[in-house]
Amino acid sequence: MGIRLDGASAFSGAIISPYYDSLLVKVIAQAGDLESSCAKMNRALREFRVRGVKTNIPFLLNVLENQKFLNGNVDTYFIDENPQLFKFTPSQNRAQKLLSYLGTVLVNGPSTPLATPLKPAEIKPHIPAIPIDILEPPRGLRQILLEKGPEEFAKAVRQHNGLLLMDTTFRDAHQSLLATRIRTHDLLNISPYVAHNFHNLYSLENWGGATFDVALRFLHECPWERLIDMRKAIPNIPFQMLLRGANAVGYTNYPDNVVYKFCDLSVQCGMDIFRVFDSLNYLPNLILGMDAAGKAGGVIEAAISYTGDVSDSSRTKYDLKYYTNLADELVKAGTHVLCIKDMAGLLKPKAAGILIDAIRQRQPDVPIHIHTHDTAGAGVAAMLECAKAGADVVDVAVDSMSGMTSQPSMGAVVASLQGTPSDTKFDLRNISEYSAYWEQTRTLYAPFECTTTMKSGNADVYLNEIPGGQYTNLQFQAYSLGLGEFFEDVKKAYREANLLLGDIIKVTPSSKVVGDFAQFMVQNKLTADDVLNKAEELSFPKSVVEFLQGAIGEPHGGFPEPLRSKILKDMPRVKGRPGESLDPLDFGKLEKDLREIHPTITEKDVMSAALYPQVTNDYLHFKEAFGPVDKLETRIFLTGPKVGEEFDVTIEKGKTLGIKTLAMAEDLTVNGEREVFFEMNGQLRSVFIKDKEAVKELHIHPKADKSNKNQVGAPMPGTVIDIRVKVGDSVEKGAALIVISAMKMEMVVQAPKAGKIASLNITQGYKLEGDDLLLTME
Repeated sequence: MGIRLDGASAFSGAIISPYYDSLLVKVIAQAGDLESSCAKMNRALREFRVRGVKTNIPFLLNVLENQKFLNGNVDTYFIDENPQLFKFTPSQNRAQKLLSYLGTVLVNGPSTPLATPLKPAEIKPHIPAIPIDILEPPRGLRQILLEKGPEEFAKAVRQHNGLLLMDTTFRDAHQSLLATRIRTHDLLNISPYVAHNFHNLYSLENWGGATFDVALRFLHECPWERLIDMRKAIPNIPFQMLLRGANAVGYTNYPDNVVYKFCDLSVQCGMDIFRVFDSLNYLPNLILGMDAAGKAGGVIEAAISYTGDVSDSSRTKYDLKYYTNLADELVKAGTHVLCIKDMAGLLKPKAAGILIDAIRQRQPDVPIHIHTHDTAGAGVAAMLECAKAGADVVDVAVDSMSGMTSQPSMGAVVASLQGTPSDTKFDLRNISEYSAYWEQTRTLYAPFECTTTMKSGNADVYLNEIPGGQYTNLQFQAYSLGLGEFFEDVKKAYREANLLLGDIIKVTPSSKVVGDFAQFMVQNKLTADDVLNKAEELSFPKSVVEFLQGAIGEPHGGFPEPLRSKILKDMPRVKGRPGESLDPLDFGKLEKDLREIHPTITEKDVMSAALYPQVTNDYLHFKEAFGPVDKLETRIFLTGPKVGEEFDVTIEKGKTLGIKTLAMAEDLTVNGEREVFFEMNGQLRSVFIKDKEAVKELHIHPKADKSNKNQVGAPMPGTVIDIRVKVGDSVEKGAALIVISAMKMEMVVQAPKAGKIASLNITQGYKLEGDDLLLTME
C-alpha cells in the first residue's frame, strides 16, 4: 500500500499486489483542493481492472471516502484507529466471470442440460411498443388490495361485472409446455407491455411451484430477484404464486417457521395472492399454508385439487359431496378466494357446470377461481361453462403459450364472451401483439418443447391423469433415465402406479410419487401384479416409501393395503400433520454456516437454502464462478455464441459490455485447458477452460451380474448422494445401503438379503449407469 499527500492539492496512490512484488502502478490525481483531488482518484481507481491477482484498491477506496481523511485531519495513527478501512466487499469482476461462462459453454457444452437435440432459434423477439408519453401504467386491482386489504379485494372481485382472467403465461404455461425453463430475461422484456395493456387482469401468475427450484437448479438465477424485478416493471397487476401448503415451494415438509418466514419474505418482495393447495387435499397442511399466507398480509386463495369426475356417478371416491364439504371447510378456515385446481385438465364441461353451481349455491359471497389445463382440448369449453355457472375468475394463457398441457387460450375465451354478460373487456389486438412476442420467444426454448412428442391435445389424460405441469418434466426425466422411447409405457404405468397407491390426488409432490413409481416400473419391466407380488423384495423410489410412511400427509380414503405393509415392513410411520413434530429451523445458524462459504449472501439466499440446501449451495458456487449469467440473451445462455459473433450484455443500468467471440485454441495446455479468445469493449481478453472430454480418463465401471445374488446393481442411472454402509458391516434384509439421485428423484437401494458388505464399488458423487455394480455382499 502506498499513500502520499502533496500539499492540499494532490493525492498519489500506489496499487500493489500482495502476491507479486513486481506489480506496482502509481496513480496521481491533482486538483485545487484535497476533496476534489480525492474525488478524481476515487474515479480513477474504480475504473481500474487488474485481473488474476488481489490488490489494495478496495482499501484505498475506503480511505478516499473516509470523512476524517477528506478533512485532512489524519496522523500516523489514522489506520490503527479506523479498522473499518479493511472491511470491504471484494470486486465482483462480473465481466471476466461472464467470459469464463461463455468459454465453458463453448468448450464443454451447455451448463443447463438440453432435453432434446433441437437448438434455440437465432431470433431476437420483437417487443411490442408502449406509449412513450404515458409514464405510469393504468390502475389495476392491485391498487384496491394495497389501499383496502385482502377482504375488500375479495369483495371487489365478487362484485366485478364480467369474467376476470388470471394470466398463467409467466409461470404455469411455460412449466407445462417448456419444462419451466423460461428465463427472467424474457419475462422482463414483455413486462412493461403487460402492465400497460392488461391492467384489468385479476392477477398474473409468475412465481412459486416449480419455478423456484428450476430457477436455482437449471437457470442459475435467483427466484427472489425475479420477483423483485418484475414487481418494479409491473406495479399495477396483482401477482399470484402457487404455495404447496406445508411444503412451501419444495417437495417435502418443513418446520412451520420456514413456511411462515417464506410467505413473509415473499410479500416483502412483491407477492400478493397465494394459491394454497395440498397435494392430497389434506386439511391440516392446507390450513397451515393459509395461515402463513394470511399472517404475511397476502390474499389467501385456498385451492381444492380436483380429480375423478363428478359427472360420472360410477366414480364415487371423489364425488360432489367430497368437494362441497371441502369448500365449506376452507371458507370456514378463512380463505378470501376459493379455487378449484384442475391440475390435469380432468374437469369436463358437464362436470364443471355441476361442481361450480353446487359450490356457488352454498357459498354465494366467496369469489370462485378456476384453474385447468387444456391437455384433452376441452379447456375453453369447460371455462365457458364455469363462467356460466357462477365462477368469477378463470385461468388462461396467451394464445401462443396455450393449449395442450398449458391453460386454455386467452384469445379464445375473450372472443367467446364478447357481447355477453361475462364479457372480459380485453382488446383482441393487444392479445395478438402479446401472443406474437411469445410465439417468437418460445422458439428460443426449442430444446424443452413438449411438442417434440405431443403434437396435439390428447384425451388419454382422462385415463392416466398426469398433471399438465408434470407432463414435460416427466418426459424429460424419462429421457434422462434412458426411457425416452418408452414414454407411452411410462404414461400407462402412471395410471397403474396411481391405482396401486389407492387412486390418490396427483399434484406436486404426490404427483412426483406417482411419476417416480411409474418410471421405476418401466425401468424394471414390472407390471402391477409384479409389484404386489414382489413388493417385499424390491427397492422402491425414496418418494414412494416416504409417501407410504405418511411424510406428505394422509390421502383421502387412507393408505393402500397390503402394499403399504409389504413395502414398509417395520419402518416408522408418521401420524398427524408431518411438519408438526419438526423442530423450528435455526435461521441464525443456517446463515452463519452459509456465510462461512459464501460471504456475500443475502436474506433471500438464506431462505432459499432453508428450502433447497444443496441446490442453493450449488447455485451460489455457480454465481461466484460465472457471475450474472441471467443477463445474457437466452440463445447465448443456453448454447453459447458463435465464433465471430458480436453481442451486448447489460449487467446493470448504464453498464453494457460489448463482446465478440474471436477464436478457440485447438491445442490443449499441459493442464488440459483450451484458451478461448474474446474482444470485450474493444480489448482482447482470453480465458482458459478445462476441456472435460479431452482430459477424461477412460474408465469402464463393472456391471452387476444379475445371476449373482451377492452383487447389488444400480436400479437406475444417477448420482450416488449417500453411502450408508462400509465394508465389513453386517446388514439385515431391507436395510438401506445406497441413495441414488437422478432428475430430483431419489431412490434408496436396499439389501436384497441379510449378510456382510464384502466390497464397495462406488464413492460419494459417483455417476452411475443402470446396472452398474454398487457393492458385493457375502
